[in-house]
Amino acid sequence: MKNGKSAFTLVELLIVIALLGALAVGLLAALDPFEQLKKGTDTGVRNTVSEFHGAVIRYYAIKNQMPWCADADCSSVVDSFNESGSNDLEDLTQTITNIVNTGELKKDFTALAGSATLAKIKVFGSNAGGSIQVCYKPTSKSFTNDPNTKFDPTTGEDNCTANPDPAQNTCLWCVK
Repeated sequence: MKNGKSAFTLVELLIVIALLGALAVGLLAALDPFEQLKKGTDTGVRNTVSEFHGAVIRYYAIKNQMPWCADADCSSVVDSFNESGSNDLEDLTQTITNIVNTGELKKDFTALAGSATLAKIKVFGSNAGGSIQVCYKPTSKSFTNDPNTKFDPTTGEDNCTANPDPAQNTCLWCVK
């Protein structure tokens, strides 16, 4: 008399588990988990860059001056803002406060972004021209090879040729 039940044997189950394990190891090797972490970090920094850029534009629309201006004609600036060069966002505390006070950034923007993220962001701008450019240096290969990674780290000019190796690249990715 035959039993009507059919089932997998323990050996067959172990073979299937071993094959799934081998596929998982192959997938991990193909995805390069460290590159994925760098892409995640770059995405977060890029979002902060875009958020700050948009907030400065909205501030300018409301006040008709840039947030680093200490007076109406911008003859003096806060945070020692350099209108002819690079400024680190982490050093622009009063500028950020001015934007927060108009409601264009959340009160806890600095805490939410974190000092490590703010340290990676460069700001270039001019009140006279009403221009703002917010940038960062990508760490992942895909963001380094983005066509928008072409800006000089000291002047913000569009004259930098990106090196495909993120460790050797000096060019910045910017929002104008």
